[in-house]
Amino acid sequence: EGWQTTMSAARELLDSVSCETMARLERYVALLERWAPRVNLIGRATISDLWIRHVADSLQLQSFMPQDVTHAADIGSGAGFPGLVLAIVNGTFFTLVESDSRKAAFLNEAIRVTSATAEVFNGRFQVERPLVQLITARAFAPLRRILAATPAVQRDIATYLLLKGESASAEIDEARQDFAFDLDLMPSLTSTRGSILKLRNVRPL
Repeated sequence: EGWQTTMSAARELLDSVSCETMARLERYVALLERWAPRVNLIGRATISDLWIRHVADSLQLQSFMPQDVTHAADIGSGAGFPGLVLAIVNGTFFTLVESDSRKAAFLNEAIRVTSATAEVFNGRFQVERPLVQLITARAFAPLRRILAATPAVQRDIATYLLLKGESASAEIDEARQDFAFDLDLMPSLTSTRGSILKLRNVRPL
């Protein structure tokens, strides 16, 4: 199973976090476990493996973040993966974009209990939001839709860091029908079936 074969790499990611930051992540995970039975935040089958499947999976993006990011957006944030994890660990300010009001309520509470550098936007990603240098997403939408949903003025300046599964190559091919972009495609550290996409200089064809 893909997740099991990369367990050691995932644990190294978690071990690299300071004790203080780990305490904040533990508060976040405890809150998520309390809310999960009544709000569909993550798949029920993954709750028992939450630290590897969700926290470490999000944490691996930290090493790929541009150095000059002051404001990032996590679209379709859901339970806060990867945006809230990165805000807690990295200190970068994240706008967590979530259209579901119940999930947005969870995110606001998670920000409160972890003192994360983040805010929640209960709506869809749109041009009215402040321009950001980084856009993240996980299990949100196919790449083509993510790029199409990003305002043109935002695409010009943003780096995208996206966690993808087995469909990554097909999504890249589909997106290239409408957009040109510079792409780094990296294997996931937490799943042998996963990939990390880093896109820059996105422009329509």
